[in-house]
Amino acid sequence: MTTDPPKPPTGLRRNLASYGDPGFSLFLRMAFIKAAGFSDDALDRPIVGITDTFSDYNPCHGNVPALIEAVKRGVMLAGGLPMAFPTISIHESFSNPTSMFLRNLMAMDTEEMIRAQPMDAVVLIGGCDKTVPAQLMAAASADVPAIQLITGPMLVGYHRGEMLGACTDCRRLWGQHRAGAIDEDEIEVVSGRLAPTIGTCMVMGTASTMACLAEALGMALPGTGSIPATHADPIRAAEASGRRAVALAAGGPRPSDLLTKAAFHNAQVVLQAIGGSTNGLVHLAAIARRRGLRIDLDAFDRIGREVPVLLDLKPTGANYMEHFHWAGGMPRLLGELRDHLVLDAPTVAGPTIGEIATGAGDFPEGGVIRTRDKPLRQGGGMAVLRGNLAPHGAVIKHAAASPALLTHAGPALVFDSVEDLVTRIDDPDLPVTADSVLVLRNAGPKGAPGMPEAGYLPIPKRLARAGVTDMVRISDARMSGTAFGTIVLHVAPESAVGGPLGLVRDGDTIRLDVPGRRIELLVDEDELERRRAEWRPPHHLGEPSRGYRGLYLRSVLQADEGCDFDFC
Repeated sequence: MTTDPPKPPTGLRRNLASYGDPGFSLFLRMAFIKAAGFSDDALDRPIVGITDTFSDYNPCHGNVPALIEAVKRGVMLAGGLPMAFPTISIHESFSNPTSMFLRNLMAMDTEEMIRAQPMDAVVLIGGCDKTVPAQLMAAASADVPAIQLITGPMLVGYHRGEMLGACTDCRRLWGQHRAGAIDEDEIEVVSGRLAPTIGTCMVMGTASTMACLAEALGMALPGTGSIPATHADPIRAAEASGRRAVALAAGGPRPSDLLTKAAFHNAQVVLQAIGGSTNGLVHLAAIARRRGLRIDLDAFDRIGREVPVLLDLKPTGANYMEHFHWAGGMPRLLGELRDHLVLDAPTVAGPTIGEIATGAGDFPEGGVIRTRDKPLRQGGGMAVLRGNLAPHGAVIKHAAASPALLTHAGPALVFDSVEDLVTRIDDPDLPVTADSVLVLRNAGPKGAPGMPEAGYLPIPKRLARAGVTDMVRISDARMSGTAFGTIVLHVAPESAVGGPLGLVRDGDTIRLDVPGRRIELLVDEDELERRRAEWRPPHHLGEPSRGYRGLYLRSVLQADEGCDFDFC
């Protein structure tokens, strides 16, 4: 006669502190939590953890306190016990040296807090660029039932009658300021109008991209990724997420049930169709790796040849996230992408991706979400390049590039580091023309370190003032999803670990062929071998490093593997 295995502990009986006596561990836990005034009835209910990522340094998360209260309300209405707990919070412009350097730290923090504390399900509240991927990485590893709740995009601003949005218009107007077209007084006025409310950037940058991908992966409730942060709807979405988390606590799907090969296929389809941030590809690779899966860059490129860009949002298009939301958001977009999706992929909400796509309903045709027969652009937003300059691949967001530069050959002008770039880019004697190919190296995961968003090399001021608005730029760095231009990124392997980018010399001819998916350094192999023999890694990689920086430098992987730690 066989007996069923004992059910795992739930509620406060989960994840007991180790004192060598489980009964005492529970007794002590109950004694301390009762100091907060909880009743026995409350403490006997399923527990839903809620990540508190509010920070005075993070205006993208300015509505988190209100969202926490709404999640708590939803949990209690469904009969559960909500327990909020703090984790690291990362903001793009308040993270030195770069937010990407800290993404893995936030993922580790979130994962270990989910593991350490008693919770039957968790609601992950995030919005700013690296917070959502960090939380999804943590959820994938901890494998406790989880719902992603997005803080939401900010509303648009206005200047001189023009609609503005962070941060595509930040870059565009700053470029005009560098070129002398906008003076100091006006750029100061503009700085107060680009980000007029709390919330994430309202263009299709990394924050918006990850919000859409959270829905595509089935980890967020349908339609919740695009709700403007300042509206009442995010509060209702938070309450609904709390309610659903209680249902998940009773045995709903775990991340391992949702983050499958089918889910990552759907996410890649969406990433191409929204003209999303190149950062989204790195984050997807990291999340997938936590589930033992791999993002095949060549397969991603094939998806991009088949899937059109359907979302008319900056920087690829003209609109903003609030327009996307009121046009039907992700459910409506999924409906247009049905032929490219794995429709039976499950979601945290219960219905499959196909059922969500079918149930989106009809919305007036406003042009923000294009139909399949009238796409914004044939072919997806991104292409993967190969060649002797990028043996493991590189990425270009060709939907936001200059068509005339997608096939180009020109002389390299090399910057050896971000510091070198800052020092020399505006030197009036810089030997540069509009045909030059700007190369930034030692700006990858290990080289910078932290793979900063320095890939958007500014146009040298002398050329900008002469009317040059775009040039071919190549680096092992990243670029903000809000940026635009003919920019090759994520060159792998990076130069700091011996990648070919470290062998480029000023004047070498580099050929870019985006239609042919090639990026080539036109130098013969004998010369490259001679340069390899002379190459030395950046000085900081030979220096002793302590703490998190030391862990990072020893363990971080390359861009094609998601820049996660090798032991994760």
